Amino acid sequence: MDIEYDPLLLDELHDLAIAAAREAGALVLEGRRGRIEVAATKSSATDVVTEMDRHCEALLVDRLLSQRPDDGVLGEEGSSHIGSTGVRWVLDPIDGTVNYLYGLPEWGVSVAAEIDGIVVVGVVEVPALGESYVAVVGRGARLHDRYGVHDLRVNDPVPLAQALVATGFGYRVERRVAQARVVEQVVPRVRDIRRGGACSVDLCSVAAGRVDAYYERGPMAWDLAAGGLVATEAGARLEGLRGAQAGEDLIVAAGPALFPELHDLLADLRADTDD
Repeated sequence: MDIEYDPLLLDELHDLAIAAAREAGALVLEGRRGRIEVAATKSSATDVVTEMDRHCEALLVDRLLSQRPDDGVLGEEGSSHIGSTGVRWVLDPIDGTVNYLYGLPEWGVSVAAEIDGIVVVGVVEVPALGESYVAVVGRGARLHDRYGVHDLRVNDPVPLAQALVATGFGYRVERRVAQARVVEQVVPRVRDIRRGGACSVDLCSVAAGRVDAYYERGPMAWDLAAGGLVATEAGARLEGLRGAQAGEDLIVAAGPALFPELHDLLADLRADTDD
């Protein structure tokens, strides 16, 4: 049974998420004009954090909690706040940090609001492309760009052999090698492969019909939250393998007709393992 949410609360979270994401996106885009400093690495030497990641997350937390101080927060760069309202903000200040570092446009500011653990609002701001992807549970997904506001819908039906499939790779060498073996077996079965470099933006590309499907092993909750809602509100099926929820083991997003074929191929290839 579908959960009913207070529409006024959804409106409030929607408006706050958009305002915070756009302000943060403008900050990060302006910061790209200067020299980008790598502040730290995480899982490997190629998994970088810039000073701007930290500045952006601090701005997001400040803007969100200044309006709703009793909400919770989970941020990629370490922000954590236990709230008392049932609302938690899940933040990725720069999803696609390596793209940002190199001046590539496929990176986004990802802001999601959960109510009792369920994502109800998602905003993925892609400043270098002038795009904002917005979704509210039960209300669909939309793209705001310089041409206006557009309703989003996944491509469906699409046979596997005709599918343009996006994927990504982890930072650890062992995982990338395993993922490369999977891609080697996927390539002959699909139209082609695309590698964008930012989970949230890839999920929005599924929603916008720019690719037919996306899969990846490794993305975390902050990578998935906002873009995942955009994709599902645009009609995508979003899961892991064998009935598991989409998550760090594997994310698979595709139109309902394509999903079973792609799922079965990835299951046969054990794409949710590093073997």
